Amino acid sequence: MSDQPFYTSRREFLAGSLTLLSTAGTLPVFLGRAAEALAGPEKRGAGRGDSHRILVVVQLAGGNDGLNTVIPFEQDAYYKARRRLAIAKKDVLRLTDGLGLHPAAVGLKELFDAGQMAIVQGVGYPNPNRSHFTSTDIWQCADPRMRSHEGWLGRYFDACCKKGAAVAEPIEAIALTREAPFALQGARFTPLAFENAEALTWRVGNHDESAAALFRRLNNESGDLPRAHNPTEEFVQRAGLEALLGAEEIRAAAGGRRRSRRGRRRGGGVGGALGRSLDMVANMIEADLPTKVYYVSMSGFDTHTNQIGRHQNLMRDLGSAMQQFVRRLREAGLLDRVLVMTFSEFGRRVEENASGGTDHGEAAPMFLFGSRIRPGLHMRHPDLRRLHRGDLAFGCDFRRVYAAVLRDWLKIRPAQVLKGNFAPLKIIRT
Repeated sequence: MSDQPFYTSRREFLAGSLTLLSTAGTLPVFLGRAAEALAGPEKRGAGRGDSHRILVVVQLAGGNDGLNTVIPFEQDAYYKARRRLAIAKKDVLRLTDGLGLHPAAVGLKELFDAGQMAIVQGVGYPNPNRSHFTSTDIWQCADPRMRSHEGWLGRYFDACCKKGAAVAEPIEAIALTREAPFALQGARFTPLAFENAEALTWRVGNHDESAAALFRRLNNESGDLPRAHNPTEEFVQRAGLEALLGAEEIRAAAGGRRRSRRGRRRGGGVGGALGRSLDMVANMIEADLPTKVYYVSMSGFDTHTNQIGRHQNLMRDLGSAMQQFVRRLREAGLLDRVLVMTFSEFGRRVEENASGGTDHGEAAPMFLFGSRIRPGLHMRHPDLRRLHRGDLAFGCDFRRVYAAVLRDWLKIRPAQVLKGNFAPLKIIRT
């Protein structure tokens, strides 16, 4: 290797990432005894305990019809506005005397009954926007006026960098998406994003041979610590290894190579695409990665046409996937460390359209899952007699939910992240 450094800073190495693993990857591969040598006596996977709390964000992309998810079956206005789409009272999975869940959401109902689910009703923000892209960005940056160029969780990682570190490590947030979501991108922080475990492999692409040579040196298949020829090489070796897990370890975790004591693969098989994503998340949580935030997305909620069957399938998969995920974490003794929060960019219009569907609306419910939530219903269901532009009027600013997650789960002052004072909802037991 020449004396000219290929990477001139740790940030360039970590965030720039050689771009050799995947288009969104940020991890170099370090294998064998080299990783153990630099990891020191406190090895990863030794059990992080309660101090390592994990947030799992589930995006319901497209705008979930909250009115057919949490159903006000005692409000006559619901049945007048939805002659074809309304869920019959006899079919509703009842939560209280006046509210219930979609009949296909059996998994959600069982989690609610078990005290492992909280529903925050009527969530939205002032002057709501009905554009998918704009409203999604608003939820992800937590600023309806779009003054922020960073996501709310990206700002969280910017604010809580380890003492003496220039930036939080990419592995602290993993998104199972093609591109890193806006919510996780900070001014300095960049998350790891990949759609499947095989994305964390060597991809030469158009990179030059000097990059490939550096990659091979750092991986050093012999297992010995690569010998540094100059301070920059040594800096890259040690900074990378002490900051990140090897991509092979992540790939093994995400791919589910860990097995139960009985030797069978755990999880999977239910909940469609969301179930598969949450199964990968459970694999990585069980592997004890140092990740604080996982992000997954479930698509298909833009139900402008033929909503009855489509929304039924979505509710079935959402309920089954969440039930399987919570059960698996509980059986593994990990549920106390994990909080799951869902969001969708908006709800749907109260009145059904002529195509057997619903158009873009405003307020909708958010769901939280775990063993440390305050279960049950929070805030009031929007009154269908008092609509806003034909939509459900929001009664809870979504930033109050974020504030609760930040203060009571991630243990940081919400104002540091949200750029304003929002009273945290009491939805997490402290």
